[in-house]
Amino acid sequence: MNKILVINGPNLNRLGVREPAVYGTDNLQNLEERLQRAGRDHEVEVECVQSNHEGVIIDWIHEADEKFDGIMINPGAFTHYSYAIRDAIASISVPVIEVHISNVHKREEFRHHSVTAPVTHGQIVGLGLYGYELALHALLQLRGEIK
Repeated sequence: MNKILVINGPNLNRLGVREPAVYGTDNLQNLEERLQRAGRDHEVEVECVQSNHEGVIIDWIHEADEKFDGIMINPGAFTHYSYAIRDAIASISVPVIEVHISNVHKREEFRHHSVTAPVTHGQIVGLGLYGYELALHALLQLRGEIK
């Protein structure tokens, strides 16, 4: 595996500021640097993007099909209602892992259902920013890069 795309959805640019009791005090830049370091450890390029706009996220997913070997995505609130993002994920051939920082199943009822998870290879929830590192390892394992 050579390249992994990390897509963070709405409000994740507010990490470290937004509800630190739920999402922690680390910011998005620190998360991205951490993932890029972890990628280098496995000889993988990690590209990170964030948008609050559904169409931009869909475009990234489509483009990733030809440019990346895997995607990890935290769709944010789009998780619960964006059939457009769900369909974009279903339309590509690269593996996708869904990540959520908080345990969505311990939160408000509307967060308990993901419309995107059924078209991903897996979902990691509730493990904080470490969940992203686990997603990286899962993508590598799916490709047979690590055991």
